[in-house]
Amino acid sequence: MAGSHRSKNAPTRRKRGTDAKSGGRGRGKRVLLWSAAVLAFVILAGAGGVYWIYQKLNGNITSATIDDKLGEDRPEDLSPGAKTILVAGSDTREGMDDYGAVEGMRSDTLMILHIAENREWATVVSIPRDSWVEIPACDMGDGVMSDPHHAKINESYALGGINGDAGGAAACTIRTLEQNTGLRIENFVSLDFLGFKDMVDALGGVDMCLDEPIDDVKAHVTLDAGCQTLNGEDALGFVRVRYSVGDGSDIGRIERQQEFMNALAEKAQSKLTSPTSLYGFMDAVTKSLTTDPELASLDALYNLATELQGVPKDKLNFITVPNYPRELDVPTDKANVVWDYPATELLFTSLAKDEPITKDQLEEAAEAAPSPSEVRVRVLNGTGTTGQAAEVADRLRNLGFQVVSTGNADPGTEVSTISYPEGLEGHAEVLGSRVPGAQTQQTTDDLPGVLTLTIGADFQGVRG
Repeated sequence: MAGSHRSKNAPTRRKRGTDAKSGGRGRGKRVLLWSAAVLAFVILAGAGGVYWIYQKLNGNITSATIDDKLGEDRPEDLSPGAKTILVAGSDTREGMDDYGAVEGMRSDTLMILHIAENREWATVVSIPRDSWVEIPACDMGDGVMSDPHHAKINESYALGGINGDAGGAAACTIRTLEQNTGLRIENFVSLDFLGFKDMVDALGGVDMCLDEPIDDVKAHVTLDAGCQTLNGEDALGFVRVRYSVGDGSDIGRIERQQEFMNALAEKAQSKLTSPTSLYGFMDAVTKSLTTDPELASLDALYNLATELQGVPKDKLNFITVPNYPRELDVPTDKANVVWDYPATELLFTSLAKDEPITKDQLEEAAEAAPSPSEVRVRVLNGTGTTGQAAEVADRLRNLGFQVVSTGNADPGTEVSTISYPEGLEGHAEVLGSRVPGAQTQQTTDDLPGVLTLTIGADFQGVRG
């Protein structure tokens, strides 16, 4: 079948390391989840657009305010000329009774798009929805705030959108990402569950080639092996399927989604000469979009698409946040992944500073660093606040670190420090990536093989 895309099982993963992916190394890594949407805007603008059609499509886009829900405790914007955008696939399931009722909203896919200030490169970071992170207090509507807690990252979308508020869902997700990455995010684009089906059907289906059959009850999809045209219902099942294909991970599912979206964008491009198909596609896209007010127009999204199209293909990188199974740190948790530090810190710090980062750099950082379970640390409280050392120790244990003891330091300690014996620089770097602002120093006073974290007045908490 001409133009068909072949979907493969996810590759076998190392026990621990980075699952980073770069553009230009295989199909399916050149477009975003919403690439088909921005392509439609480019097509519309290039054709000149009949006024009433423009007004109709422009009016389809939903705007949702987020600024009043993001709070004051946000990371500094280190690169205001760059654009950093949350891209979410919203699993509302509105009008889709066959998939079961879902309260509020869920995020089926999360990505961060960063377009450099010079517009010469861009990076898309996929966030596994099984990422185990700290979710901060979020506005759930009606003045009710959630409690900070640890959970899968996609719970942040559900908390903020518990009353069906797309702006609240995006705001809580942005707060969660900002707290865990240190990267400031100013905009969001959300594409809903039902609209995806309509986009595919408007194009007459999308061609895919499957290496093996798929029969997945949860995703409501049964597909034969081989090349075939997927309609909207089957396409939706294909991008949602997880446990019955490949290694059953969310990482593998992300790769299949990228593969399919590449095929969808190519099919949309092939329909340039079919006004009926093209209009139906654009109508489905715009009806499915919710954005912040700054992006809530065809003009704004067309400008964004134009900037993205101007990025050379070899400078548009797709990366999955470095991660590994949480059960390596917490044996009882076999369902989630944790982000791999300091590789993750390197990724998001680079983007915050508007500096490009490569797959090789992330892999080197992940390979060189020990896991938290290999790092032994004692925690000393220099703040004068009773119980602070025990609280921090519990947080570190939950992250997999070996806390050997707690105690007190000078209650007048101003600066938080991580001291380490000779040869444990890598261990100190891993711990330091979880304790923002702490200064590291080599010492001969510590216990052999043990780091000492001394909490001072400037202590900013434990990340993650």
